[in-house]
Amino acid sequence: MPSEDPAVPASPAAAPLHRTWPHTWWRLVDARIGIVPLPVYAILVVVLAILTREGEIRPDAPTMIAVLVLGGFTCADIGKRLPAFNRIGAGAIFATFIPSALVYYRLIPPQIEKAVIDFTRFTNFLYLYIAAIIVGSILGMDREVLIKGFLKIFAPLAAGSVAAALVGTAVGTLFGLGAHHTFFYLVVPIMAGGVGEGAIPLSIGYAAILGLPQGDVFAQVLPPVILASLTAIVLSGTLNAVGKRYPHLTGEGRLQPDHEAAAPVATAEAAPPDVATIAAAGLTAITLYLLGVMAHHLTGLPAPVAMLFLAVVAKLTSAVSPRLQAGGFVVYKFVQTGMTYPLLFAIGVSMTPWDKLTAAFTLPNVVTIVATVATLMATGFFVGRRLGMYPIEAAIVNACHSGQGGTGDVAILTAADRMALMPFAQIATRIGGALTVTGALVALRAFGG
Repeated sequence: MPSEDPAVPASPAAAPLHRTWPHTWWRLVDARIGIVPLPVYAILVVVLAILTREGEIRPDAPTMIAVLVLGGFTCADIGKRLPAFNRIGAGAIFATFIPSALVYYRLIPPQIEKAVIDFTRFTNFLYLYIAAIIVGSILGMDREVLIKGFLKIFAPLAAGSVAAALVGTAVGTLFGLGAHHTFFYLVVPIMAGGVGEGAIPLSIGYAAILGLPQGDVFAQVLPPVILASLTAIVLSGTLNAVGKRYPHLTGEGRLQPDHEAAAPVATAEAAPPDVATIAAAGLTAITLYLLGVMAHHLTGLPAPVAMLFLAVVAKLTSAVSPRLQAGGFVVYKFVQTGMTYPLLFAIGVSMTPWDKLTAAFTLPNVVTIVATVATLMATGFFVGRRLGMYPIEAAIVNACHSGQGGTGDVAILTAADRMALMPFAQIATRIGGALTVTGALVALRAFGG
């Protein structure tokens, strides 16, 4: 009778079957597109195709998670597999702009498009993502370096804004666009803080001052915002590749040499967080965001910026325990890994008009926009280096000042593989954008149309 002792080798006849099942299947399950196992990917494609044909696509959480995960990681995987382009953030670019093109050319079924738009707008999960990223990255920073980083980042940001305004206006003027048009309709929108908190209030202000229809003005200022964001994504991805070749120029997400990148707070009292602690950290991030929303209604400060300051205060006053801080880092990593490309896909479908992007592709516009963004980043690079910061990180933070708001921050930092810089990116986008819009409206009122 054959031995049933597990220590005894299997018979030769049983060995091939043992190697085939389940190990071959497990290897197939462990092969993934993004985070999606191949068998699950195939099942999702079939199921969503059937649901679409039957008209059963709904903007509910389970269905939209499947749609956005499938679309986001598929587009990102295509970008990451392209030689050369994969080094300059093609994953983030493809995850954002392929769905935008698919919508414009009606290659996405209308019911999927509508469901994604409804889900993105009504759930507002962009801010859930930003809340988790900001809170997790801030709680993982060293307290002293956190203070120094926030104080230092304003110098390269301010210097870059001034230099970009001068260079961008000069380039546009040389191309015959006129100094007035170049400054107010190209350069200012680039650094206005995106669409919702940049292009829209800017167009409302311009329309009121000049007596023009707001929609017409918005149609002029939106294309530079989108094209500048694309430029910032490409240049930030390029800087990531430069950092890999010249490691002394980058902290791989650290803003300055004595700044430990976001990591779990390691103390004798802080054991690895359990599931309940991780859930508590996620709720803490949501609570800080809601406090930011309340602060926005009371003071007018953008909710993400208010949330950022509240997270900084919580960190500096030790209001959050080391264990909860470690849980916050786990939430940060989970959101960064699992939600980034699905979020970019949703942004591409619902917030990135392909026709507005392509409308900006005239030679004078492209050269002016690229010159503006490149100057902004280059100034950040050199000023940051002079102040003792890692130049690549300082340049990438400055790039976020020319991004498409919070959506641009996500795409830029994803392309650069520097998501730990999100708190500083929010400073560049929100505060830098608000100051730009305010200054532009004051200048337009003073100098007229």
